[in-house]
Amino acid sequence: MIKHDFDPTILRAYDIRGIIDDTLTGDDAYAIGAGFAAIIRARGGKTVVIGRDGRLSSPMLSEHLAKGLTDGGMAVTDIGTGPTPMLYFADRISDADGAVQITGSHNPPQYNGFKMVLGHQPFFDDDIQALGKAMAEGVESADGGSYQPMDIEQQYLDALLGYAGDLSAIGHMAFVWDCGNGAAGPMVERLTAALPGAHHVLFSEIDGTFPHHHPDPVDPETLHLLRQAVTDHDAVIGIGFDGDGDRIGLIDAKGRQVAGDVLTAYLSGGVLRRHPGAEIIFDVKSSLVALDQVSARGGRPQLWKTGHSHMKTRLKEISAPLAGEMSGHLFIADGWYGFDDALLAAVAVLKEMAETGQDITQFGDALPRVFATPEMRIPCLESEKFGLVDAVANAARSETDAGISEANTIDGIRVTNDDGWWLIRASNTGAELVARAEGKDETSLNRLQNTIYQHLRAAGWQDQSSQEGS
Repeated sequence: MIKHDFDPTILRAYDIRGIIDDTLTGDDAYAIGAGFAAIIRARGGKTVVIGRDGRLSSPMLSEHLAKGLTDGGMAVTDIGTGPTPMLYFADRISDADGAVQITGSHNPPQYNGFKMVLGHQPFFDDDIQALGKAMAEGVESADGGSYQPMDIEQQYLDALLGYAGDLSAIGHMAFVWDCGNGAAGPMVERLTAALPGAHHVLFSEIDGTFPHHHPDPVDPETLHLLRQAVTDHDAVIGIGFDGDGDRIGLIDAKGRQVAGDVLTAYLSGGVLRRHPGAEIIFDVKSSLVALDQVSARGGRPQLWKTGHSHMKTRLKEISAPLAGEMSGHLFIADGWYGFDDALLAAVAVLKEMAETGQDITQFGDALPRVFATPEMRIPCLESEKFGLVDAVANAARSETDAGISEANTIDGIRVTNDDGWWLIRASNTGAELVARAEGKDETSLNRLQNTIYQHLRAAGWQDQSSQEGS
């Protein structure tokens, strides 16, 4: 019998994540392997693919994870170090029963964690809690476990190039790629070497200390080097990756950051040419401007819950060909597998440019001006955040009933009125609320922002920052 108690803070909504040698240890990795093996055995499965990012702790965690899986009777295939989407790719082409990527994603170097797949679908939320409960109660070991390494880099590269097709139309252009010393670096080097055009690759060496900048390609503070390189090389676009290569960030030729919803709208052009009238999924933080672009092209935009696991699940449920989040997770099921893959998303951008002659800068220039807040993160006690959002939603519904506005409660509360829209939702990853607003002009935006805080205060929220300063 194998029993283990996890620090409860590491069992997160979308993955397992903690601080090395504090809340997350090798013993935890072993227990995750043993517990996951028991779950797969109960489903009649036996095969698991594992991979890891370039963090300094990842080899240690991988060794313990593999031991837990094999002690649980699993046939383990290890693809080594690489981006998370390469692990998802390996899961699909090997038709594995489960898959685990060891990665801290975009978190600081002292963090690490596990992204998991069961039956080609995300293993998250209640699944993770069930694994923790199972290990606390104890699981049995099993005979028949095995371990073998596998190199799938060439297969993954060939698949990316196959998706790209003929890109000769952009062969005269320059591109910049910022790997941020993350796990995608070596594959980006191989990919760009096979693509037409002039490609300038930054920080492709894997380094778990992330010496050049934090590996988050949608944080404006991490993009100054990419923005400068786009200018220096007169590039048509700058492409950035997070630490494990499942999120993309873009800088256009004018140095503007391209949000994930706008990028999704851009890519919807090609998808809708191939699938007229298809549903395109956006997370609830997305701009009306992006949704309107899909509608104008004959598509059907749909808002869904924020979070890569939620988005992947919804994509499969309604057989949508494309989904995208503000955070830079993009999911393409049009000629691909529907998981979040930043390398594939980058290739899709180049493909759209080659097919239409319109680059992302021209697309952005043609959009109407947007008056919107960035993603606002509002401190809130973990124990209070969901209750506050429920209270705000109830109050907003009364306005909806009175015909003043429309409300979407698929994830928190998103209210649309004559001024524009505002959103409040509880973060699934921290002690905070997430809010955003978009107005038809600056005056409307200010009213919407004031409305957010009025609703929060009426629901009992107290501004912790003002209390700290008093």
